[in-house]
Amino acid sequence: MDKVKDKGAVITALGAMSGTSLDGVDAAVISTDGVTISAFGPHDYVTFSNADQQVLRAALGQWNGPTLAPASEVVMQAHTALLAKFQNVDLVGFHGQTVAHAPRTRGTLQLGDGAALADALGAPVVWDFRTADVELGGEGAPLAPFFHFACAKWIKATGPVAFLNLGGVGNITWVDPNFDHPEDDGALLAFDTGPANAPLNDLMQERLGLPFDKDGALASQGTVETGALELFLAEPFFARMPPKSLDRNDFAEMVQLVHELSDADAAATLTAMCAAGVAEAMQHCPRPPSAVYVTGGGRRNPVSMKMLEVSLDCPVRRVEDVGLNGDMLEAQAFAYLAVRVARGLPTSCPGTTGVRAAVGGGTLSRPR
Repeated sequence: MDKVKDKGAVITALGAMSGTSLDGVDAAVISTDGVTISAFGPHDYVTFSNADQQVLRAALGQWNGPTLAPASEVVMQAHTALLAKFQNVDLVGFHGQTVAHAPRTRGTLQLGDGAALADALGAPVVWDFRTADVELGGEGAPLAPFFHFACAKWIKATGPVAFLNLGGVGNITWVDPNFDHPEDDGALLAFDTGPANAPLNDLMQERLGLPFDKDGALASQGTVETGALELFLAEPFFARMPPKSLDRNDFAEMVQLVHELSDADAAATLTAMCAAGVAEAMQHCPRPPSAVYVTGGGRRNPVSMKMLEVSLDCPVRRVEDVGLNGDMLEAQAFAYLAVRVARGLPTSCPGTTGVRAAVGGGTLSRPR
């Protein structure tokens, strides 16, 4: 029997995520029926080389042109090599690499060919997760909230909690686990909070040739420039009601706001901007969450975490504190979403992306 088609079966799904931080590809296995998380499985990671990162950066913001083909090749090679290491997988969720995202005008673009990946792996692949949502009026992002809902159930949360992902862009999911389904009205609210690691990573690369501010070492030596912070918070994005989403480079001018600052002050100010965006976002929560659980690379920055603790009115904790894996949560999310797509279940709803009605995005490609 085809376990993917058997809606009552728990299946082994492998998810992959390459985020806007451009650091590499995460891959993780979960067991799920598309509703409940049964177990978390093995995971792995591959970093992009400096040369690969340069190829990917050249494609950012591009909808067509000569930079896309080599970037797509980098994406496919990295994913194929990493995902081939996993055995006994029933289904693969392949997000691809986002290079352009403008849902209100041009749509959303993720590089990578799921059909070719299915042939290479000899396993069915769900991909192109965001297009259907955008075509129905949604932002196409964030897409992890339905998985966050399942995670809230898994950790046995009894009241509202929030999951905060600090990748290249920040996004938050407010979850009320007392609802039965993630698409129920009032169960979820999710949206991008603003830039997270991307501007700081770009600064570190430009000034010091480093990929990121490890352990917040540089920011910890600096002073926040309040004038630049105020200009940042005056951006129209923060006045928009959610759901709302961002492209990685929507706040590229942030680096210019700190152009004349020292390295340490610039790093401290960009880190503060990330925390300030989250603080603004918390005002939209229907009710205060009992805790904010932080995932993504930003949770490893002590300066960022301290700024969040000071600015938020609830406990700020790493997702590891409740038994989750902050490095792999996004990859696990696309494994979970792949199962939902394969079984005709929705993957986004008005409360998560602003889509007109609950919709299951994604294309299922089987190996030839």
